[in-house]
Amino acid sequence: MTRRDDPAWCTPAHLPEELLGFEGSVRDSLGVGAPGKLGVLELALAPRAGTTRVVRQYQRAPLHIYRPIHLDPHRPDMAFVFLQQQGDGFVQGDRYRIDVDCAPGSAVHLTTQAATKVFGARDNYATQLVNLTVGAGAVLEYLPDPVVPFRGSRLFQRTAVTIALDATVILGEILLPGRVARGEAHVYDLYWAELEARTSGGALLFADTLRLRPGGAGDPGSPATLGGYQVVASLYVVSDRMPPAELVATLREVLAGVPDVLAGVSELPAACGAAVRLLGHTSQAVQAALHAAWDRARLGLLGAPAPGLRKG
Repeated sequence: MTRRDDPAWCTPAHLPEELLGFEGSVRDSLGVGAPGKLGVLELALAPRAGTTRVVRQYQRAPLHIYRPIHLDPHRPDMAFVFLQQQGDGFVQGDRYRIDVDCAPGSAVHLTTQAATKVFGARDNYATQLVNLTVGAGAVLEYLPDPVVPFRGSRLFQRTAVTIALDATVILGEILLPGRVARGEAHVYDLYWAELEARTSGGALLFADTLRLRPGGAGDPGSPATLGGYQVVASLYVVSDRMPPAELVATLREVLAGVPDVLAGVSELPAACGAAVRLLGHTSQAVQAALHAAWDRARLGLLGAPAPGLRKG
């Protein structure tokens, strides 16, 4: 039986040794496994009466959602789900797990209510495990707001996506340099984000890792990482509704007209779609470029433009 109050259930398996080097007893604060440190969210969504509804839900603070809304006039069947986190952000010892199952034929947009803050750590680190399952003919957009790592923070994220062959999935992520107004730009200890996509049968489609460690191997200022840019973002589009070469050409065309960003678009392995990487000096420029790419991909694959998400 699943123990949702078990730290092992909420912690990604096979954490890198580099991260485990930060593992120590948490002093002067709540330790791993204490109430409020294990965030669990389990959702199942399925088509009901012409739209997508939540059919199963379990949430454990600090993770929770409110009632999904249907705000896209071009896709009235799509459920927009806003993930929320009690408190201000990740602190050391936090272990979060999110499991979302999109049934065949469902349409889901999953995002966060605001940017994700990661506070500094002295004795431990924070992790988040996200498991997404997308059934036959389903559509999932997973586009959380940017991550903001504070000075001395340590965060490991793993996103695992299981995709039916005729499903459409759009995944995005943005990493900001930190609290720039306070003079913090890439002064976190470690940021490590892994993404793995597989078919329903378990075959690997693609994997990607972003590992940044200021002052060490993987320093953001290195020409091999961000090369002097401050903000990095990625967009992954998986679908059989458009040939990969055509999707790549479409995304390159729209990004060529977006100013103040360095953009690269390439075909994903297994001819399953396209990947976009964006570098920029400001959050505004990179988010505008990511939105433009999402909008164009949506138009080509779903016949609907990107809607306004009504965030404050």
